[in-house]
Amino acid sequence: MLAIDVKHLSKRFNGFDALSNISFSVEDGETFGFLGPNGAGKTTTIRILTGISSPSDGTATIFGRDIVRETIAARKLVGIVPETSNIYDDLTAWQNLMFSAEVYGVRRNVREERGKELLDLFGLWERRDDKARGFSKGMKRRLTIAMGLINEPRLLFLDEPTSGLDVQSNLIIRDVIRDLNSEDVTIFLTTHNIEEANLICDRVAIINKGRIAAIDAPEKLKGAIQSVQSVEVSFFHTSPELAEEMNQLATVSEVRKEGDKIRLFTDDPSLVITQLTEYANAHGNGIVSLNTHGPSLEDVFIKLTGLDVHVRGVRTVE
Repeated sequence: MLAIDVKHLSKRFNGFDALSNISFSVEDGETFGFLGPNGAGKTTTIRILTGISSPSDGTATIFGRDIVRETIAARKLVGIVPETSNIYDDLTAWQNLMFSAEVYGVRRNVREERGKELLDLFGLWERRDDKARGFSKGMKRRLTIAMGLINEPRLLFLDEPTSGLDVQSNLIIRDVIRDLNSEDVTIFLTTHNIEEANLICDRVAIINKGRIAAIDAPEKLKGAIQSVQSVEVSFFHTSPELAEEMNQLATVSEVRKEGDKIRLFTDDPSLVITQLTEYANAHGNGIVSLNTHGPSLEDVFIKLTGLDVHVRGVRTVE
């Protein structure tokens, strides 16, 4: 049975199409990424699938339960971790977790044992009696995810789970997602973090302006635009004019400045490497590093969403 089955789902707000006739399915036990820029329709989709909002058209089921006609039955099977924290600052970590367990209807003897396991897992057991008000953003995020797992859901919705977090919290959350997946918990993850989707998702749906542009495994999406190849180079000396000069090399279709490196997109990497070596010798500017790259998930995302920003043929990525 499919964990999620969405057919021709639409959502309109005052004449605006937040979602427009989207269809997709998620297999039981799959980690499914919903990737898109802010305002693409990711959170709207989660709100519909969790019964918070009603669709304007179309249908959706959670393990066969219709999200409109069988909302309560569907909700019992899921855990929800919203993008905005649902923690009460004046309650302790333990009190927040136990309150969440009551909301989900978890029995007392089960929720106390489960609560200890989760606080241990997220490195919060020693802080269980501290009020959440004094927690860092990363600690609050970990506690929010623990609250979403207290009922041992078959399906966990994670809305931007690692946005703006410190490295430690980010790594903990990614490890937990992998562990849950190994235990056959289905993960529905919304994110605009392309690297995150690439690392942990079995499949990715790219959504933009309420429409799904593509759905597939990250590596297959990359293979779909195999013509996008690039050469990444770093010189000893940089200047504002360097990227523009690179843009004049033969077969280079685009130049992207990425930190102290320059990435040159081309359909002939070997020729570009030869030209870069000649350029370095002619200008007395040694090459620090030189690498070739196939397409990345970021390249797929940019091509499908049209979010590319050009300035005289040079794009700067912060």
